Amino acid sequence: MELKLEKVLEEIVPGDRAAAQICKKRWDSIAKPLHSLGWMEDAIARIAAAQHTAQVRTDRKILVPLCADNGIVEEGVTQTGQEVTAIVAENFLDEKSCAAIMCRETGADIRPVDIGMAVDTPRVEKRKIAYGTKNFAKEPAMTREEAVCAIETGLQLVSELKEEGYCLIATGEMGIGNTTTSSAVAASLLGVPAEEMTGRGAGLSVQGLGRKIQVIGEAIARWNLTREDPLTVLACVGGFDIAGMVGIYLGGAYFHIPVLIDGFISSVAALLTVRLCPYARDYMLATHVSKEPAARRILRELDLEPVIDGGLCLGEGSGAVAAFPLIEMANVIYQKMSTFDQINVEAYQPL
Repeated sequence: MELKLEKVLEEIVPGDRAAAQICKKRWDSIAKPLHSLGWMEDAIARIAAAQHTAQVRTDRKILVPLCADNGIVEEGVTQTGQEVTAIVAENFLDEKSCAAIMCRETGADIRPVDIGMAVDTPRVEKRKIAYGTKNFAKEPAMTREEAVCAIETGLQLVSELKEEGYCLIATGEMGIGNTTTSSAVAASLLGVPAEEMTGRGAGLSVQGLGRKIQVIGEAIARWNLTREDPLTVLACVGGFDIAGMVGIYLGGAYFHIPVLIDGFISSVAALLTVRLCPYARDYMLATHVSKEPAARRILRELDLEPVIDGGLCLGEGSGAVAAFPLIEMANVIYQKMSTFDQINVEAYQPL
């Protein structure tokens, strides 16, 4: 099934509010204090709205880490080189990466995808748009056509996951330099100075952070990105991993599959998605707030509450995978716990 971005944007509909209301009514009937499970109750209601049914499914879940390299590393904005991207991408398949180990322990599948790594690796699934983006300090990171192609690659992945029966998708990424691209996209979309959106990533020095902020600020000014549309921002300073995640979020909305936002980079992709299609927000769940300085601001902009605030900043999809057990426990309670009527106890009343 070939999916085109323009068609998908036209056909996405809001989440099913009636299903969410049925879900909330069920929560209120369960024999416990009202709203006492907090985010867990809200998450199941959001999943009901996204799946367009109050019969929520959480049994088949998968993490899709999109792996891509970024030409901006030429500017000295990272502590490590691009070779790390390919190493970690292969490690996903050997359960040697953090997120892969977490997937094993939570019963989730993992499907790493090469959407734009600088090299080919033996086993990682190839959906490569190009061998990394260009250095956006010198030229746009990608063409507009490449940006659309990367988004449509994400859409196609969700179409395949739908056919395979998955009902929850976690976003993930691997790509040296992608906190720089994410900070540039976030600063452009929110119209705030680069220094407010930019952190140390995987461990930059003070000098490295200064260079990172300078590179981002100059690129935003060069193309006047605070006044540009989301696709232009993505093409000028984004990455193929970010673009592919936009496609995953849009695909989740199109196929009614809830998508879990991981940390800073995937939340930037979520913000880009919502700027393209506001209804897509109904199909997203925030899982954690990253330690990166822009993370809370982006989640506030999305008006989404994370469940984990633990100083995480690893990436890969690790925070999203950490939320899988909470979601599954919540769904078991939602489906199986007795109601007040069943145990002959007077129900709590909202005051």
